[in-house]
This record gives sequence, C-alpha cells and structure tokens, in this order.
Amino acid sequence: MDSELEEAVCKLAWLHFACARDDLDSGAALLAELKVLLTRLPSLPPLFEKTPKAVEELKIARAIYENAVILSLKIKDREAFERSLCQLKEFYINTCGIIAPSPDEYPFLGLNLLRLLAENRIAEFHTELELLPLEALSHPCIKYAVELEQSFMEGAYNRLINAHQAVPHETYVYLMDLLAETIRDEVAECSVEAYDYLPISVAKKMLMFTSDQELLEYISENGKSRIIQSILTWQNPNLTWTCHRSS
Repeated sequence: MDSELEEAVCKLAWLHFACARDDLDSGAALLAELKVLLTRLPSLPPLFEKTPKAVEELKIARAIYENAVILSLKIKDREAFERSLCQLKEFYINTCGIIAPSPDEYPFLGLNLLRLLAENRIAEFHTELELLPLEALSHPCIKYAVELEQSFMEGAYNRLINAHQAVPHETYVYLMDLLAETIRDEVAECSVEAYDYLPISVAKKMLMFTSDQELLEYISENGKSRIIQSILTWQNPNLTWTCHRSS
C-alpha cells in the first residue's frame, strides 16, 4: 500500500471514530484533509484510471463520502449534505462491476429520497425511485421513504408525524424533522384557503404545536416568507387566528 493510500485509510478510521463520538470539529477537519488526499488518486471519478490500487482507492473514497454525508447531517448543513450525497451517488452508480456494492448503499439512497420528500420535490423523488433496481424496493429504508411519500400525497399528516418514531436508521432523524416542517407549512397554507379564522386551540393542534408560544414564533418567523401566497396575522391572540388571503 502506497503512502497516500495508507494515510487515507488511517484518517478515514479517525473520521469514522469522530462521527461516532459526535466530535464534529475533528470530523470536519479530517474530512477536509481527506478530500485533499482524494484529489491525488487518479482511479476516482471522473477519470477512473485503471491503476494497480484502483479497487482499494475506490472503496476508501466511497467510505469517505458516506462518512461525509453522516457528518453533514450531524452538523445540520443541508448544502454539504446534498453535495456529499451527490458525490456518493457517483460511486454507487458508476463503480458497479469494479467494486462490491456498499452494505450501506440502500440506506443512503433512502436518505436521498427522504431529502427530496422533505423539500417537497415530488417529481424528482419519483425519478430517483425509478432509477433504483427492483430489489431495492424491498429494503426497509427504501420502503420507509416510499410509504412516507404515499402518506404525504394522501394528506395523512398524522401518519407522517408518527413515522418519526419508527425511523429505520438513526441518520434519518434530521430529515424527518425537516419533513415535519414541510408538513406544517402545507397545513398552514391549506388552512389559509379553507378558513376565515380558527380558534387558537384548533390552530395549535392543526399545526402540531404544544404551546401558544410555539405557534406565535412560527407565524412570526415564517408567516410572510414561507407560506406561499398568504399572510398570516394575529387578531387578539387569546381568541382567534385570522387568516388573510392574498389577492
């Protein structure tokens, strides 16, 4: 094993350890160093040069990006998560027949589906789903994402919220929180169209908040920027939540 490959193996082990311990600063520093190392390996995408160490290099690089996805979720960096996931998918798609499939491939592809669902990108969700092999559909992580999408399309929001307690992988928790935000926005937008006003107690329950203060903060922070074509204002907080439709 050459020195660069050996260094990558060593740092990958420390990166995995840092992620497991939630040592996020050390993990971020190690990941930055590993990405520099990867630029020196010609066997990686997009070149895919057939070097003597190509198999080992591809496996290590794939594992690095799998850890990069996990790290981005732990630090709640959505841009880094999407970027790392796209880079990881390159290995899943284009290294078939070169290296053995990763045992974590379907959990990570399920994460990708959940990301699209949480961002309400349903057309892209179905495109990605159609690209998966048939055997992937029986994997618990893929099935979980598909069932969530079905509940989302049916408007069965309570079922979606309850699914938070049955995530098939710990990395799914952060995206389930994002999905809950998307669901809340959908419910709020529909409420604006359906009601002229709502009792506070009903609005709080409908938007799945446990206190009036949480509801007030939600409207204050998101009312004008995230509820599409609507303005939510308060008329006497002790009585009702008045929904003013935009023209």
